[in-house]
Amino acid sequence: MRLTSSPGWQGLKRYAAVTLPVLLLAACANTETVPPGIEKPAVMVAPKPAAVTVPPQQAELKALIGLQDRLYDVAAPLLVNNALLCRNNARNLLGFTAKTKYSFTAEFIAAANSLGFTDQLQVTGVLAGSGAAKAGLQRGDLLVAIQDKPAPVGADAERQTAMMLGPLVNGRTNIKVTVARNGSNQTLTVPLTRACAFGIELGNTDNVISYADGRRVLISAGMMKFTQSDDELALVIAKEMAHNSLTHASRQRNTATMTGVIDNLIRLRPDTTPLSGAAGVKPFPQQLDASADRLSLFMVARAGYKVDGAPAFWQRLATQYPATVLNGYTAIHPATDFRMSAIQQTVSDIQAKQATGTTIQP
Repeated sequence: MRLTSSPGWQGLKRYAAVTLPVLLLAACANTETVPPGIEKPAVMVAPKPAAVTVPPQQAELKALIGLQDRLYDVAAPLLVNNALLCRNNARNLLGFTAKTKYSFTAEFIAAANSLGFTDQLQVTGVLAGSGAAKAGLQRGDLLVAIQDKPAPVGADAERQTAMMLGPLVNGRTNIKVTVARNGSNQTLTVPLTRACAFGIELGNTDNVISYADGRRVLISAGMMKFTQSDDELALVIAKEMAHNSLTHASRQRNTATMTGVIDNLIRLRPDTTPLSGAAGVKPFPQQLDASADRLSLFMVARAGYKVDGAPAFWQRLATQYPATVLNGYTAIHPATDFRMSAIQQTVSDIQAKQATGTTIQP
């Protein structure tokens, strides 16, 4: 965002120069008597600059991008440090996200353009600890070329770039990426990073909820606001990652429903009608849910987040949003007491491993 001077600034400087002697005379009037028939000079006050009005859609999009940035930042260590626990979901990744102005729905294209997005893919996030971070890729870089081939631009750039990168990440250790930064091109050699290949999505709803469909994790804006620290947000992200790693959506025969819910909620204007209930999502049996809790806590610890507060966090969530709240988290994770027992035992197991320097894995 570029800040510009007020159009009347030069005039204001001239006005201030003229006004200065008048102000000095006004100061003298406090100690000297003004002769009869001569009016006391008026003190001129410079007008206040007009307030800058941010268009509503730009402000809304900027707020959503801020939530996405925090979500990606917290998710990064979970993805990068848990390839071992993601089982069949670990892949070679570059470790960055990129968007164009067309990455947003039609009504927000103008707002995205005002925030600096164009037809060209712009790096919007770099996973901490990834090859992209180590190579020096930065937020705001514009993708120019991949392996010396021009990077796609325009409305379909994201999909075309994904198709372009797909074959390249197999059998390679690094990929050459050319970016535009500060008016000049730079070519970086980006090492591939073995990481959990789950998409991390923001759900545009205030419902306190999260979902996993086998390949993606969705955390709602409401859930993000409910969490009070990065450690708590990491617990929620890891829980859905664990559901994916343990193939719970398919075992529940719930994959299509979860996918539909996520596809809806990632829109900037989701259909909120299904959110008045459980949106067709089946509650998790206690054994499946507890197994995801256990695996998720190891993921959280391996990523460097604290697990000590996990029992209190999940209990607070269940208390404030009980199973009777059909559009809340506990409605599809109802076995609170059974889960609490598994969570507390797992926290003790992890703390014992940390105390003895033992590898942190189930």
